[in-house]
Parts: sequence; structure tokens; C-alpha cells
Amino acid sequence: MSTEVIVIVASLIATIVLSLLFGSFLYKRRLKKNEEDAQAKAKLIIKEAEIAAENLKKDRILEAKEKFLKMKSEFEEETNKKKSLIISNEQKIKQREQTLSKEIESLKRKEGELDDIRTDLSAQLEHTRKRKEELDKFNQQKIQVLENISKLTADEAREQLVASLKDEAQTRASSYVKDIMEQAKLTATKEAKKIVVETIQRTATEHAIENCVSIFNIESDDIKGKVIGREGRNIRALEAATGVEIIVDDTPEAIIISGFDPVRREIARLSLHRLVQDGRIHPARIEEIVAKTTKNIEDEIVEIGERTVIDLGIHGLHPELVKMVGRMRFRSSYGQNLLQHSREVANLCAIMASELGLNVKQAKRAGLLHDIGKVWPEELEKPHAIVGMELAQKYKEHPVICNAIGAHHDEIEMTSIISPIVQSCDAISGARPGARREVMEQYIKRLKELEQLGLSFDGVDKCYAIQAGRELRVIVDAEKASDERAGQLSFDISQKIERDMQYPGQVKVTVIREMRSVAYAK
Repeated sequence: MSTEVIVIVASLIATIVLSLLFGSFLYKRRLKKNEEDAQAKAKLIIKEAEIAAENLKKDRILEAKEKFLKMKSEFEEETNKKKSLIISNEQKIKQREQTLSKEIESLKRKEGELDDIRTDLSAQLEHTRKRKEELDKFNQQKIQVLENISKLTADEAREQLVASLKDEAQTRASSYVKDIMEQAKLTATKEAKKIVVETIQRTATEHAIENCVSIFNIESDDIKGKVIGREGRNIRALEAATGVEIIVDDTPEAIIISGFDPVRREIARLSLHRLVQDGRIHPARIEEIVAKTTKNIEDEIVEIGERTVIDLGIHGLHPELVKMVGRMRFRSSYGQNLLQHSREVANLCAIMASELGLNVKQAKRAGLLHDIGKVWPEELEKPHAIVGMELAQKYKEHPVICNAIGAHHDEIEMTSIISPIVQSCDAISGARPGARREVMEQYIKRLKELEQLGLSFDGVDKCYAIQAGRELRVIVDAEKASDERAGQLSFDISQKIERDMQYPGQVKVTVIREMRSVAYAK
């Protein structure tokens, strides 16, 4: 029994061992197969990657080749254009050389002719010299005879002759100058007028007419009581904080803000708007709102300056100059908004410089900054053009721009072609109808000065400034001034007006000489 058990156990053990060995064999075989499959997949992936890389490489090579061919084509096209241009220039140079050669040959021929003429003139001069010696001898004899007859010495007779010739020469010179000026106007101003007209047509900006009063509209008249405050303390606090005059009268639904400084008026207007919206109106709140509004206005000034230079395409301007450009928004010149005027002058200068083939950027920069001296906060005993020039020099602007600023009212001599362009465009902007207006006292004073200037000349009987000061009509005494003198007088008066007066646009000087002959039949 034990032997059978042993045999059975031994057979079981053998069976288990065989099963384990067979399982181990199968497991190793499966591992080997999985490993072979993994290697096959890896090789397949590597092969696919190599194929993809090869395809990508081919695509990149094709793209590079196409780009190279495109660049080569563009280069060849550009090269052909330059070659054509060079060939065209060479042909023009050859034609110019041929023309110059012909001109040189013509000049040589003329030089030969001049040599012949010079020889003839030398012979004629020699003959004239001999003739002159004979005439001198004859004149001496004649002078002696005339002195004996007229009892005048030769010097006295010569002085009388010189005086008469001087009057005649002055008359002829005046007529000659007039003819030359008329001819110059016909020939020289034609192209200038064309450029100016095209410039004005291409720059059509609006004109802002401002005055010393701003209107603050309110919804109802009940707010006026709050603005005035108890015994007027609110309105006094607002006037003290802003430096303007607040007028609360019977005008319906409006409060008038009066002051010569537009910045102060704008601060007062915005402060009133905020106070009315807030509803809390008392002296402490007023001071707080005014301080905040003042800070906001200063920020707005900088923003306006930056926006202006960006719109005009001006770069590299000093921050202080940018701030002054912004302050122009709140300044006016003869009622014309200074920033609008400066922008217009800048655009006019750019267009005119472009038409004349000059530096457009410099012209535009000088046009924008030409009145920068008007917004300098300090009171200086200098013209605004000189102040502006010194500011431009201080902030390292180009000498051409500095000269254009300082010379646009002829305070200094012009040293560049940009300066007269700025001066002309400033006059165009200011003289355009509706651009500017003057207060009545200044207007009347200028007209009186214009009439007094005309009356200061000898021979002037009456003088009238008409057409809003754009024409000066001068009536001369017919007995004291001849027709030639009248023509010369109009020129002299116009020159003195240019030297001594400042005026928008141009002044036409008309001299009238009326001759009346009266006789009575008895």
C-alpha cells in the first residue's frame, strides 16, 4: 500500500514537473514571439519614420527650390528694370553730351564772331577817341563863348543841367521799375499762384472762432440758486478757484463763464458740470473738484499734443514741446483757434514743400511749431516768434526749423528756403475769409494807422482805408504831384506798409490824381 502511494505520488510529481517545464517552455516561446513582434513593429515604425522624413525632406527641398526660383525671378526682373533704367540714363546722357557739344561749337563760332566785333570796336573806339579830342577842343571854345553870352560859369551851367537830367532820369526810372515789376508779376507769379491754389484746395479745414465767453447750459433755473449758494459763497469760491467770472443772470437755463484765458474757462465749465451732476455744491467740494479738473485738463493737454503730432506724422518731438502743442488748443489768435491754425499751416507747408521738391518733414514740423512762442506761460518782452525760436533751440530742434520759427514775421533774417514757405502759409491761413476776426478797437486802430501812414507822404491830400482795411485809396493834389509822381507814390506807400505795419492778407494801394480846369465865360 505504501509502495503504491509512493508510485502515485512520484507520478504526480513527475506530471507536475513536466507540466511546469512545458508551461515554462510555452511562456518563453510566447515571450520570444512578443519580442520578435515588438522588434518587427519597431522596425516598421522606424521605416515609416524614415520614409516620412525623406518625404518631408523632399518637400522642404522643393519649397526651397521654388522660393529660390521665385527670388531669382524677382532679382532678374529688378535687375532688368535697373538695366533698362541705366540704358535709358546712358541714352539721355549721350543726348545731353551731343547737345552740349553742339552748344560748345555754337559758342566757339560766337566767340570768333565776338573777336571780329571786338576788333571792329577797337577801331571804332580809336576813331571815337580822336573825334572826342576834336569835340573837346570845340566844346572848350563853345563854353567860353557861352560863358561870355550867358554870364554863367561852366560849373553853374552843369549844375542846372544835372538837376534837369536828374528829374528826367527819376521819372524814367520810375516808369522802368513799374514796367519791370508788371512784367515780373506776369511771369514770376503764375507758377507760384498755381502752387498756392493747389495747396489751398488740398487743405480744407474748419475754422474755430472762439471768444472770451463760454455758455454752461443747465436743465432748470433751480440749479442757479445752488451754484450761487448762501450769500453767494459758492460762486465766490468757484471764481477764486478758477480765476474766471461766473455770470448768473436772467438768461434762461444758462450760466455765462467769462474770462480771457480759455484754459481757465474750460476748467470752470467742466467743474460746474461735475458739481451739478454730483449735487453737492459747497466751497470745500468746489476746491476739490477744481483741483481734479485742473489735473485732468493738464493730462488732456498732453494727450491733445500727442494726438496732434501723431496725426501729422511728426516724430521725436520733445515732451515739453508736445505739451505746448496741446496748450494751443486753448489759445486763439484774432479769434482763430491756435492749434487749428498751426495744424493748417503744417499741412499747407507740407503740400507746398512737396510741390517744390523740398524737405516735407521739416516744413511740416516748422509749420506746426511756428507759433509755439504764443503759449509760453512766462511774460517776456520779446516777440512770440523770437520766443518760439529760443524754445526750439532749447529743445534741440534743427537750425532750419528754428530759423523758420524766428523769421516768419521778419524778426530775423531768413537763412533757408523753408522759412519763406512757413511765412507764406501762415499768411494764407490767417487771410482766408472767416479764419480770423479782430476786436473792434484793434480793428479801428489799425485802419487809423493805415490812413495816417498814407497822409505822411508829401502831396497827399486825402486818404481813406476801405474794404475792411484791404485797400488804401490815396487822393493826391494835382498841383503838387504829377502822373509819374502818383505812380511812384503808390509803390512807396506799399513798401512802407510792408515795413511798418502788420496786417492779414494784402493791402491794395490806389493813388488817384484828378486834374480840373475851370474857366468862366463872361
